Amino acid sequence: MNLGNEIKKLAIDNSVTLTYLAEGISRKKGKHYSVQNLSAKLKKGTANLNELVIIMEILGYKIKFEKEISTKE
Repeated sequence: MNLGNEIKKLAIDNSVTLTYLAEGISRKKGKHYSVQNLSAKLKKGTANLNELVIIMEILGYKIKFEKEISTKE
């Protein structure tokens, strides 16, 4: 699974452009974040967790970590 492709699919499904995402990240981080930078990070899979949380927030999603319950036999 390619994280960048999954985010792009979610953006398309929610009618959100990469430009809109980059602008939202810029507002949240308080510094300029270009579409080219976002696109490169998504393509390379180098977006950090903070960026991912912001992107998901903009798209209307929440990242949730759940501990997997293991069954020891």
